[in-house]
Amino acid sequence: MKILMLTGAVASALALSLPALATTAPAALPEPPSVTIARAELDQLKTAEPRPMAGYSRARFPHWSAQGSACNTREKVLAREGSYVLQDGQCRPVSGTWSSAYDGKTISYASHVDIDHMVPLANAWRSGAGDWTTAKRGEFANDLKNSQLIAVSAASNRSKGDQSPDLWRPPLVSYWCTYARAWTDVKFDYGLTVTEAERAALKEMLDTCGAE
Repeated sequence: MKILMLTGAVASALALSLPALATTAPAALPEPPSVTIARAELDQLKTAEPRPMAGYSRARFPHWSAQGSACNTREKVLAREGSYVLQDGQCRPVSGTWSSAYDGKTISYASHVDIDHMVPLANAWRSGAGDWTTAKRGEFANDLKNSQLIAVSAASNRSKGDQSPDLWRPPLVSYWCTYARAWTDVKFDYGLTVTEAERAALKEMLDTCGAE
């Protein structure tokens, strides 16, 4: 019996051409704290007017950083939140489906999926991130541990832009509870401020959670 031996270059090329099963069932973004904890966190957030945008650019928040195994942050979130996601040897999704929690849309192409920062980068800048180091802004922009990154439809993400909950909320009212808990917790964890209008909107959205 002959055994086919592949050179390193050929083997590498073959690995890049063959997709590998990454996940079969979707996982939501990391679960934010309970509504009771979120309300307590919201009470502790400092209220302040938005800071100037002077000096802001998305480049001040280095994002989609390397996460090992050839993957970057965006690809990790796509694998985490998609169903039956196949990735090639460079971690790029070649197939799968994604359900957008903001508007309920089902998406079949990774290129049509946006990875949303729950608290947008520009909003974070206006809330205190302008004083951070570049390294801390990079941590914020690539945070896979907290409820900060979520795969959603491009349409919903671009409709949201950098708006806070007093100006934009997910079209699906059923997602308001999770959204408000996640937004509040991210701001609490990073010591960011909220406006009076933002605080009022978050309280209203948390009220949709019901009693625990």
